[in-house]
Amino acid sequence: MTFPFTWRHPAVIAGLAALAAAVAGLLLVLGAGADPATAGNALVEGMFGSPYAIGSSLNTAAVLALVATGFTVAHRAGLVNVGGEGQLCAGGVAGAATGLALPGSTPSVLAVPAVLVAGFAAGALWGWIAGLLLVRRGTSEVITTLLLNFVGIGVVALAVHEEALLRQPVTSTETLPQSAPLPEAAQLPLLGSVESPATAIVVVALAAAAVTALVLHRSPTGLRLRAVGHSRPAAARLGVPVDRLRAGGLAVAGGLAGTAGAALIATAPFVLAEHFSSGYGFAGLVVGLLARGSLTAVVGVSLVFGFLTNGGINLQLASEVPASSVQIVQSLLVLFVAASMLWKEKRA
Repeated sequence: MTFPFTWRHPAVIAGLAALAAAVAGLLLVLGAGADPATAGNALVEGMFGSPYAIGSSLNTAAVLALVATGFTVAHRAGLVNVGGEGQLCAGGVAGAATGLALPGSTPSVLAVPAVLVAGFAAGALWGWIAGLLLVRRGTSEVITTLLLNFVGIGVVALAVHEEALLRQPVTSTETLPQSAPLPEAAQLPLLGSVESPATAIVVVALAAAAVTALVLHRSPTGLRLRAVGHSRPAAARLGVPVDRLRAGGLAVAGGLAGTAGAALIATAPFVLAEHFSSGYGFAGLVVGLLARGSLTAVVGVSLVFGFLTNGGINLQLASEVPASSVQIVQSLLVLFVAASMLWKEKRA
């Protein structure tokens, strides 16, 4: 069976957008005065050049996939969750507090799930707050989740600066404002050898995407969420619990982002510090937007962004090209894809 070529096919649009973004990246490299071949080799080396590079990229991709999976759940109910950063921060604080509070004799098989579950619960609470305001007061979830991002970032800053909360004991003027390291039992286990930092969060992210796909496409709950997303009045007339599904969708989205935050704390260097999230909550939002509701696309786009992010760090170190150049290329890719999709819909 053959498929006729068309410029409007999503794969063609994505390919052209990637080509345009790559050309823009090349121009940025030339503008920085670097040799394109050297910069290209540095980028590839940072992505695939060693087990450490691959493992670090996989961890980043897993965090982005968790946030984007949650975004997809909310999007299926017709909602836009832009609060991944705040939910991730809430999960990180809860995960750190849980890991540090566990008795020293707690086995890893109990400690690691406790940290991740605490992160999920905190992130779910963060998302549920926006959901409650949505269904009770009609407040836009875009506004509430966006504003809750800054609250979550502030909670992290407060927690790591106050000794009564999570700051490590101050022994000198050089003591950093961060938590004490998590005990070894609460740290995520490595997937392979010590040469690669890839941890069990990769498996957790894949499992979350697979389970979410089954629920959304093969369960009554997924059908109800789709009905709510298509038409709330029609779904309500059919007896679908619209408010409960909308608030629950935001809670699940927040829970998955919170799990990502707890996983970051349970990964080296195993401490809660300011800016520990590195903007993963916002990057996960971009991944969710690009995936357009497909969990398979979530995994694929997360991998691309994860490897590009890690490659950008090596690009800066090896060829003196700012790592922000990769972020610019990623942003241009999003803009090109969004613009091409808008053009396609208008032409249709």
